[in-house]
Amino acid sequence: MRHVDFSPLYRSTVGFDRVFSMLDSLAQPEQPTYPPYNIERTGENAYRISMAVAGFDESELSIELNQHLLTVKGEKGSENGEGSETLYRGIAKRAFERRFQLADHVEVTAAHLKNGLLHVDLVRNIPEAMKPRKIDILSARKNGEPKAIEAQVVTDGESVN
Repeated sequence: MRHVDFSPLYRSTVGFDRVFSMLDSLAQPEQPTYPPYNIERTGENAYRISMAVAGFDESELSIELNQHLLTVKGEKGSENGEGSETLYRGIAKRAFERRFQLADHVEVTAAHLKNGLLHVDLVRNIPEAMKPRKIDILSARKNGEPKAIEAQVVTDGESVN
């Protein structure tokens, strides 16, 4: 696939740099497939990333969140004890780095390792100002004029209508 140059669009748009970067990253060669992972929706605003990291210990895994990029790294230490020799290696011992682009307002809440699966729990916290809100529609009076809110003005302790 050819590389698309988005630089002419940068001059006519504001705030879309991240979108163009994401589009540009789609044209890059495929990401490695190790380790395999699942992304699940566990609630309305809750998600879970599960990665198969069999053979890795908690001390050999690291999770880092930098702005909207979640990075999971695994570095395997030496497995063989003194005097042992591996005759056949069927379990991968390679290091990995897997990156996930997170949407706005998505936060990591927990991570735990169980039965060879690393679970990273995420939640999307939308600020109140960005949530949809209901706007009441004011009814019109019978004579066709819009209904107005009546206010009372108070001056020096006396109310004036």
